[in-house]
Amino acid sequence: MDTFTFSKSFLNEKRNIGDPLADALIAYAFADVERKKELFDWMNGLSTNQDLQNVSPEKQTLVASIVSLPNWVDEKQMKQGAAFFGNHAAEIMNLLGLLSLPYCYTAANGAMVLYLSARMRNDAPKRLKETADFVWAIMSPVAFTKQGNGFVALLKVRLMHAAVRHYTYLNTAWKTGEYGVPINQEDMAGTNLSFSFIVIKGLRKLGYILNQKEKLSFMHLWNVIGNSMGVEQALLPNDLKQAVLLESAIKSDQFKPSTHGKELTASLIEHIKKTAGPKIDTAEITGLMNHLLGDEVAQMLGINAIKLADYKLSLLKVNSFFKEISLNDDPMFNYNAAFRAYQKQISITN
Repeated sequence: MDTFTFSKSFLNEKRNIGDPLADALIAYAFADVERKKELFDWMNGLSTNQDLQNVSPEKQTLVASIVSLPNWVDEKQMKQGAAFFGNHAAEIMNLLGLLSLPYCYTAANGAMVLYLSARMRNDAPKRLKETADFVWAIMSPVAFTKQGNGFVALLKVRLMHAAVRHYTYLNTAWKTGEYGVPINQEDMAGTNLSFSFIVIKGLRKLGYILNQKEKLSFMHLWNVIGNSMGVEQALLPNDLKQAVLLESAIKSDQFKPSTHGKELTASLIEHIKKTAGPKIDTAEITGLMNHLLGDEVAQMLGINAIKLADYKLSLLKVNSFFKEISLNDDPMFNYNAAFRAYQKQISITN
C-alpha cells in the first residue's frame, strides 16, 4: 500500500465491491441445481491443500487467487507470525470472543449481514466454533504446505461469504444503497484488522510485552491471509502506522450504535457466560470486554459494565508474565499443545 490516507470517498468506493471471483463461481453454481450440488460435494470433500490441484475449469481462477501468493510475501515473516500465534494461542482465541467479534459488531452496516442471516443470534456456539476452527487452520505452522489445510479453509470461507452475499441480496430488508455490498471490501478489511492489529492491541491491554518484530510478523501473516481472502492490496496495511490510520478511518466511517449490533453482542456474552460456567460471572465478562474495547465502543454495543478491579487487571498481567517465560522454542510444539488444550475445553463445555 502506497498511500497513508483513507478518505471517506475511498472507503465508500470499497463498500461497493465484494469478491468478484468468488461471486462469479457462486452465481455460476447457484444457477443450476446440479452445479450447486457438485460445488457443495466438492467443498465437503476437500481435506488438505493438495486437494486443490487439478480443479475443474470454472474453479481455477478463484483457486489460483488463493494459492498463488504475491511477490511481496515474506515466508520468514509468515513463519514468525505463526510462531507468535502458537506462543499466545489461548489468549488470542479468548480475544476473538471478548474483543475481535464485538469490535466487528460496532460496524453497524456490516453487522447487518450477520443479523439478517440470524446465525449468530440463533446459533452462537456453532458460529463461534466455525470461526475458531478457521483460525486454528490458518495459524498452523504447516497451514500453507501441501499437507496443511489453510488454503482449503480460506477457499471455504470465501465461498461462504459469496453465498451469504447471494442470499442477502434476496432479503428485502437489505438496502444496498444504504449498507453497501454485503461483506464488501471495507468490511473485509475491518475484519482482517480485528483479527490482527486489534488482537495485538488486546494482548498489550492484557499485559503482554510485544516487540516490533512479533507485531509486524503477525500483521504480515494476516496480510497474506487477507490477500488470499480476496481483500484488495490497498486495504492491507504493511506497517503499524498504516494499520492505525486504516483502523481509525473505518471506525470513523462505520462505527455507530445499532439495535442489531447490541443484539449480536448480547448473544455473544450469553454464550461466553454459558461456556465459562460458574467460574466467571457476567459482570466480569462485560468488565473485561469494556477494558479491551474501550468505553466508547463498549457503550455503542450496549455493554453496561463496571470497571474491573485493579487487582484483577494486575492478576491478568502477572499471568501474562509467567506465560511468556515458560514458552517452548518449538512453534509446532506450542501450537499442538495449545490446540489440544482448546479441544479439551471444547469437549468439557459440550
